[in-house]
Amino acid sequence: MQHLLENLQPGLLAPQRLVHYRDNWYVDAYCHLREALRSFSVDAMEQAELLDTKSKEIPKAELDGYLKSGYGIFSGRGVTWAKLKFSSKAARWVAKQTWHGKQRGAFDGKGSYVLEIPCTDDRELLMDILRHGADVEALEPPELRKRVAEALAEAARQYR
Repeated sequence: MQHLLENLQPGLLAPQRLVHYRDNWYVDAYCHLREALRSFSVDAMEQAELLDTKSKEIPKAELDGYLKSGYGIFSGRGVTWAKLKFSSKAARWVAKQTWHGKQRGAFDGKGSYVLEIPCTDDRELLMDILRHGADVEALEPPELRKRVAEALAEAARQYR
């Protein structure tokens, strides 16, 4: 999600729809400043002005294709696939969850569950991985695996 609101001039957003996600409200909009679709957190908006001009309309299929391409609230075109391996302890629970509409998952021969998720920005995925602690291992991509390892190392330093 982009936090561009502090730099926007009136009339630079063409709102498309209001979305409730994880107890927060977002406006999916065409951003004229960035010339692209973006999601904006409603609670970060300080003011809005209704203009007497026609708004740019984006077809729903195009909105969904762009804004639902990756994991969570983040969107974009550069989709990579994250591969996570959950311990046998967490596997039965995670296997019943929907993390993304296009996810792929399967049990391996040892009772673990391998989940693959499309991702365009790993910030939200990283938070969800960390909440599973030692019951998940980020296998791919290497950048995500590195970010998980760094976050866990930083957290461990606080307990020394």
